[in-house]
Amino acid sequence: MRNGSMTRTWVSWVAVALVSIGARSAAAQTIRLSVDLSEAPRRIFHARLVIPATPGPLTLVYPKWIPGEHSPTGPIVNLVGLKFTAAGKTLAWRRDDVDMYAFHLEAPAGANALEVELDYLSPSQADAGSTASAQVAVLNWNQVLLSPKGRAPGELTYAATLRLPAGWKFGTALPVAKQSGETIAFAPVSLTTLVDSPVLSGAHFRTIPLSVSGLPSHQIDMAGDSEPALEMPAQMVENCGRLVAEAHALFGAHPYRRYRFLVTLSDHVGGFLGLEHHESSDNRLPERSLRTDGLRQLTGYVLSHEFVHSWNGKYRRPAGLVTPDFQQPMKGELLWVYEGLTEHLGNVLTARSGLYTPEEFREDLASTAATLDRARPGRRWRPLEDTAISAQVLYKGPQEWRSWRRSTDFYEEGVLIWLEADGIIRRQTRNRRSLDDFIRLFFGGSEGVPELKPYTFDDLVAALHAVAPYDWKGFFAARLSSTAPRAPLGGIESSGWKLTYTDKPNEFAEANDREYLRVADFRYSIGLRVRTRNQDGTILDAIHGMPAELAGLAPGMKLIAVNERQWSADELRSALRTAKKTRKPIELLVENAGFYRTYFVNYTEGEKYPHLERDASRPDLLGEIIKPRASANKHRKN
Repeated sequence: MRNGSMTRTWVSWVAVALVSIGARSAAAQTIRLSVDLSEAPRRIFHARLVIPATPGPLTLVYPKWIPGEHSPTGPIVNLVGLKFTAAGKTLAWRRDDVDMYAFHLEAPAGANALEVELDYLSPSQADAGSTASAQVAVLNWNQVLLSPKGRAPGELTYAATLRLPAGWKFGTALPVAKQSGETIAFAPVSLTTLVDSPVLSGAHFRTIPLSVSGLPSHQIDMAGDSEPALEMPAQMVENCGRLVAEAHALFGAHPYRRYRFLVTLSDHVGGFLGLEHHESSDNRLPERSLRTDGLRQLTGYVLSHEFVHSWNGKYRRPAGLVTPDFQQPMKGELLWVYEGLTEHLGNVLTARSGLYTPEEFREDLASTAATLDRARPGRRWRPLEDTAISAQVLYKGPQEWRSWRRSTDFYEEGVLIWLEADGIIRRQTRNRRSLDDFIRLFFGGSEGVPELKPYTFDDLVAALHAVAPYDWKGFFAARLSSTAPRAPLGGIESSGWKLTYTDKPNEFAEANDREYLRVADFRYSIGLRVRTRNQDGTILDAIHGMPAELAGLAPGMKLIAVNERQWSADELRSALRTAKKTRKPIELLVENAGFYRTYFVNYTEGEKYPHLERDASRPDLLGEIIKPRASANKHRKN
């Protein structure tokens, strides 16, 4: 017995020793990242990395292709102050002359780690991608780090710490190991998880828990440029809780451990409205969004859209968008699923949760349909599938001639395609099934732990066929390759509605144009879209083939006067009404690069705005689609 006991003791000691050695080895391979945001109000982020290394050549890379951005957007131009040291020596480095995101250097003899210092300079303008203001900062970890080339992000472990400006608070899905004052130490995670977990911080900060029975923790973390910016109306809080419940009712499972809606409310932070992450979303909205009609609806839409991406985009992702690291190009041919289906489901959940009224949902759908049907002459030459394939260049495309060029139309046209698919499923199954059944089958499998499950077009078609047998491959091929001038409106029509145009403004679209985009929309009458900020009058787009463009107007020109009166959006609307009565051309004085000229627009049909009109000969499927699905007791008030 004694010998046996000694043997067991020795085995136990060896096991403990091996675990200890393994832990030390893992710690030795962990990359330490320290980020200092104390100068965030100056839009300067400081970072320091300690990267395990051995003597010899080494190449470090800066993340280039960030999941969810669909283009090589890693902002390396804002990386400054780069310095490498090892074994007490400052090291020379050289940027790769082909890959601008790679840095070559050599670790000296005796080196076991490489120390890196760098600074990130946030742009100062919101539309240029600013991530900080005097009161708010959004930290995207990919902007402040390097990694060894050739190592998969899932194999690299980063232990990150963050220092905030005095008095600031923060929100993130990243697990916190320890906090002391303004310094936070996060639990070590893979590079994949780190890049997928932004941190929102600010001097004005508010957290709103969303209590939904039977589900993990959900909350809204908000930072803004002022305290009033954070005053979310009680009904909106209630509806955000319903959003969580409705999403779970739709998908049937949650592919995350917890979820954080990170909401920045600032006129000085931007670059996008929202970016999806597996356990959080990075949402950037104007400071007055929670207090202004139009912007409140926009906020609800953004929260819903990015939330859906946790399932469609993060858990299930097209195989072409799954790459071995952040340096390899992505292929976007299935973005009409990734973004188009998310756009549709986001709108549906916004309505099911009460963040949209049924009328707002229909007016939004009418605006989407009209844009593609009347204001996209580019449909004649560029099929929808090409907008997905070329997304990486279209995202940064200019406003000028956007309608003729086409933009990232896979978002909006995806709405029409998936609405039509819903109608087909209902028809093929005699209303026993709907698109909801496909969503639960295809996107609802993961429960509680973030994971990535890629899919192909054939996988998508097979799942749809399992729900409702149909020629889905032919259905999608026809819509993706079409160069027909008009949009596919079959989904709206089979849902019991028709797209119409009247002289009554689409109040939902008009509020978004006025409060967020700062434009006046005349695309469905004379074919112009005009900037209204500070009465600017610059023509952003002229629809090719419509009256204003046929008269000679073009993007970049600036409206000065309408019928001999100073330009304003109201004055041009009045001119449209007058022309309908008098049957006389509209007279526009225009400035073009310092030269002035009068143009005469022959148009006498008055104002035109899109709406949906009920077709009583068919059942109202739109009403059925946006009907709440969550049980009455699933959501409870805070």
